Amino acid sequence: MHGPGRMSEKGAGWVMRFGALPGNLRGAAWILIATVLFTIMMTLIKLIGTHLPVSQILFVRQIVMFIVALPVILSDVSGSLITRRPGLHGLRVLFALVAMFCGFNAVVHLPLADATAIAFAKSFFISIFAILILHEVVGIRRWAAIIIGFAGVIVMLDPAGGSIDLYGILAVVGAAAAGMVMVIIRLLSRTDRSITILTWQTVLVGLLICPLAIWQWVWPSWHEALLLVGIGLVSVVAQTCNIQAYKAGEATVLAALDYIRLLWATLIGITIFSEVPSWQTLLGSGIVIAAALYTVHREARRGQRLARSPSGRGYTT
Repeated sequence: MHGPGRMSEKGAGWVMRFGALPGNLRGAAWILIATVLFTIMMTLIKLIGTHLPVSQILFVRQIVMFIVALPVILSDVSGSLITRRPGLHGLRVLFALVAMFCGFNAVVHLPLADATAIAFAKSFFISIFAILILHEVVGIRRWAAIIIGFAGVIVMLDPAGGSIDLYGILAVVGAAAAGMVMVIIRLLSRTDRSITILTWQTVLVGLLICPLAIWQWVWPSWHEALLLVGIGLVSVVAQTCNIQAYKAGEATVLAALDYIRLLWATLIGITIFSEVPSWQTLLGSGIVIAAALYTVHREARRGQRLARSPSGRGYTT
């Protein structure tokens, strides 16, 4: 038998070996874990969203995330709260709330693969808002990628098939709001610390969604309550893995791996929810991913890091 000391030595050895790996390889490992966890989070939201309102899911998620983040916040209360740009924080929180509320509703009511693929359109909205707000210069090739990417979204929405699904529109609105959040974070990061940005969002999103959550509240069963807490915990761990990935590796390398989420979403959609992707979903998501990857490539060439950033995960799926 191996004692606790022997086991801890083995664990330390694994940590040392992992730390000795090249940065991109460590980043790839972290991002693959994050893709699995984010997909698990979406699956839990979809499972419980048929019984409980999205406002309640989002509210409990924020409470759990706040409790987990509380030790960090309390370690520097003044640094966590003091900002010179409260109005910009408020605007960012408002868009974050719209992004999550619309994105979670899309996850509940759309096939998992569709909601995941449409959420990737965030990259194109980031480019557009960066032009309008940050006055970034975008060349003809980036514009072409943006237009082609939106064409892929239209293919998935399939307007020629009759009528566009309301929840498909919500998924697009969620992606647009998430894109705006990223641009605002870029502005805030010039003056405020990361802990300040985290604290304002964690607290204010919960406060804003609280009245609607109370009004729509449905008392969960013990099983549902555990799932609600699980959504919050998985969200925290997924975000942590994602941040570790982008600390270790290059954004351009990790971007392609992030889209593996679509594979997990498709497999879970088939096995758990009996959702077989349509040809429109497969074609449209392929177009969106190709255009998004090209957008990341062009940003890397210009030294920008908006389209892929650890701060942007979790607003939509």
